[in-house]
Order: sequence, then C-alpha cells, then structure tokens
Amino acid sequence: MTTDAYARARAALEAALPGLIELSHRIYQNPELGYEEVKAAAWLADELEAAGFQTQRGYGDMPTAVVGTLGSGDLHITICSEYDALPDVGHACGHNVICTAGLGAALALVPLVDELGLKLTLLGTPAEEGGGGKIGFIDGGFFSDVHASMMVHPYPVDVAEPDIIAVQQLTVTYTGVEAHASGFPWGGINAADAMVVAQTAIALLRQQMLPSDRVHGIVTKGGEAANIIPRETKGDFMVRAGTAERLDELLGKVRNCFEAGALATGCTLGIEADTAYTDLRHDSELAALYQKHAESLGREFVEPPAPVSTDMGNVSHEVPTIHPFIGVESNGAVPHQEAFADACATPSADQAVFDGALSMALTVIDMATDPALRARLLAK
Repeated sequence: MTTDAYARARAALEAALPGLIELSHRIYQNPELGYEEVKAAAWLADELEAAGFQTQRGYGDMPTAVVGTLGSGDLHITICSEYDALPDVGHACGHNVICTAGLGAALALVPLVDELGLKLTLLGTPAEEGGGGKIGFIDGGFFSDVHASMMVHPYPVDVAEPDIIAVQQLTVTYTGVEAHASGFPWGGINAADAMVVAQTAIALLRQQMLPSDRVHGIVTKGGEAANIIPRETKGDFMVRAGTAERLDELLGKVRNCFEAGALATGCTLGIEADTAYTDLRHDSELAALYQKHAESLGREFVEPPAPVSTDMGNVSHEVPTIHPFIGVESNGAVPHQEAFADACATPSADQAVFDGALSMALTVIDMATDPALRARLLAK
C-alpha cells in the first residue's frame, strides 16, 4: 500500500503544481506584513475550499489565520503555512515558498486521507516574523488533539534538524526632558544618552555570554532635531538563547543593561515584551523520514548552520514537530537579504515548493502506515 500511496500522492501534487507555482509568485509579488496578510490568507483559503477542505477564515483574534481540515481519522496531522513578509525586503525569508509547499503537501494527500485514517489540517499561520500566530493557535487550544506538525523553510542549504533557539522581542523606551542643546543643555535629561549607555553595557555583556546567546537591535527613534536634547528614544531589540530557561536568565542580564541607561542619565525606562518564541525540539524519527524522501529527490543535507528562531518552536513543545530547511539557489545571499527574496521566485524556489511538498506528504504517509510510529504519535 505504501508504494502505491507514494505514487498517488506524487500524481496529485504534479497535477496541482502549476497552480502552486502561480500562487507562490503571486504571494511573492504582494508582500504583506504580519497580521496584515489579507490577500495571502484569502488566496490560501480559496485553494483549500476548492480542494474540499472544511475551511475557516480567521481563528481567535487572528483574522488572517486560516484553518482547512479534511478527513475524520484518529491520527490528526497539521501542516503549517506561513505567508507574512518582512519590512522593506519583502519575502526575503521565503514565506511564499513555505505557504505553497505546505498547501502542496495537503493537496497531495487529498486522495489518501480517508484510507490512511487521517484528519489532516492545513494551518495558515500569520505573523511568524513578529507576533507569533502559531502561539495564538496554541493559546486557543488548537493543538490539544493534534498528534504531529510540520513545515519546511527555504534556506541556502538543506538541513534536516536546524538549530532553532528561543527569542524574546523587546521594545525599549527612554523618556527624559527636552532642552536647547546649546543654550540650556543643563536643563535637559538626554534620552539618547540612556540608549547609548544601554547599548554599550550590552556590548560589554557579550564577553560573558554563551556562544549560542544573541542580542541585537535597532534604534527606531533617536530624537527630534540635533539642537534639541532628545526627550524620547525608542529601540527594538531581540534576545536569543539556546533554551527557554537560558533565555530567561539572559533576559535578566539584558534588562539590567537597559536599567543602567536609565540610572546613569535620570531617564525613565519602559520595556514592552512581545510573545516569546521557545527553542524547537525536533522529532528525530520524523526528521529522518523527511530527509530520506528529500534525498530520493536529489537533495543533499548538511549540518545545521548558525541558529535562528521561529514560533514553530512553541509548537514543538506541544506535539512532535519537524521544521527542516529546504535549499534554494541564492548565489550566496542569506535570509533577510533582498537578494534572497529574489531567489525565492526562481525555478530553484519552484522546485523547492515541489520537493518540500512531496517530502512532507510522503512523511505523513509513513506516519499513518508504520504501525509503531502511528502508535507512538497517537499516544502523544
């Protein structure tokens, strides 16, 4: 049965491929920021409805989320599709490829869902680049009856179990007192100085940080004019660590750096924390199956490169999860560069849509047909 199921999944995917490539390019040409993915979410929902999925547009307080479900079997598998873009550089993280590879995997499985005893859900998950749409599904209890989840992410190389670490985003505000920068500088409290002190303290902290720790950010507001002592400065920062536990520890140290800026200058400090993404725990058995299928398509896997973060990490703490990287030819460009966005609408990226979709679909077939694996997932 398994060989026949593989062939049928491939045939279904090949039939759907022209539409998937067109959708990938359409999303690429219409980049939308997190929680603003009105077009992409609607296009994904339209495709799911046309394929016979029971489709829900919006979930909880996320109007650009999508839920498409097919089948009523006891083994519930979710495939995640992301479609948010980045400011200025558009789809430089390749979420157009993620979205359509996920959809392709779901469409490949349509003829097989019932005989495999599956309940298959394609989740359109908004705001991965900031906001954490998958966490909205977790908080809503969606994953309580899910047995495994998966997605693929474009990258310059193929990696089965990439190093995905925890992250916390912080918005930092210093408030001081404005004054004439030449005539009455002693009357001001300089919020820009507070930000400089904090950044310097963070730079010095790096000597005591673990190799897997990361702190980086930008100043989004530095003042109003060169002849006014800045009354307010703002910055967006990200703190990353190998595990959620280490992230909590590092956050305490980084907060001390921000407090040092306030103490040194007399400014008041405000810190707003976004939802934290945790580290990703790969299910190695599922990752190995995915890698086997991808290698059969000619893909070559390498060891994990430098760490990144995603809200798929939070999903992995709820259910067995895989999040492999799928390689696209990028001529040296890396994610979040404009040139990588260009690479995500090329024949290589189109091939990644097919290869990622098929490898995920065949992995789902393995989950359903391997008695030991199925029993393990059902016992989740």
